[in-house]
Amino acid sequence: MDYLSFLGVVVAFAAILGGNWLEGGHLEMLANGPAMIIVLGGTIGAVLLQTPLNLFLRTMRMLGMVFIPPKHPLDATIGKLVEWSRVARKDGLLGLEAVAQEESDLFVRKGMQLLVDGNEPDEIRHTLEVELDSRERFDLQASKVLEAMGGYSPTIGIIGAVMGLIHVMQNLSDPSKLGGGIATAFVATIYGVGLANLFLLPMAAKLKIYVLEETHYRELIIEGLVAISEGENPRQIESRLQGFLR
Repeated sequence: MDYLSFLGVVVAFAAILGGNWLEGGHLEMLANGPAMIIVLGGTIGAVLLQTPLNLFLRTMRMLGMVFIPPKHPLDATIGKLVEWSRVARKDGLLGLEAVAQEESDLFVRKGMQLLVDGNEPDEIRHTLEVELDSRERFDLQASKVLEAMGGYSPTIGIIGAVMGLIHVMQNLSDPSKLGGGIATAFVATIYGVGLANLFLLPMAAKLKIYVLEETHYRELIIEGLVAISEGENPRQIESRLQGFLR
């Protein structure tokens, strides 16, 4: 679990609400239904127009990574690869078949199956790198969807502000309606800018970091499996893979 992400959300809300309170404001001042509908609805509508359905759904599924990222301890992974190399040297590549069936990571299972089937090292590397590049590209596109939303929401907030001011201008003769229009105008701007800079853009950046960490983990897997297929000594494999550690 990424506690910094949870802490960031709490600090962001505390800063906005706390600052508002210190200035003598009240929570009701920032609660404006029409402004929220304009900003959220407009932002989502714009990104739906821009994004294919499968990419939008992929982005929504990946949002959880911001708070609960996948954990792949590299030390433990290197240990597993070294152990697999010992099994391969002792029992041959077919000795890894049972291990491959127990592996939960589909990428690792695919690589081990290529290894067990006796593919050449270059073929194993090429096959896995094609899948790696494809997955990384799709996952990074998901972060770009959040970046796009972060770009749209401030502009939609300005649209909400202009709409609120139009409402004010149309009701200058009725002072009772001026307050609601002015509130919508300013609160919509706060919603748009706040949503982008406190949530959407930081979440996009965090998601990109975790996607690149996933890529780093899979590059380690590829290098280890290729080394096993080349029949390298377990100690050499361990030394070779230590370079992936920070």
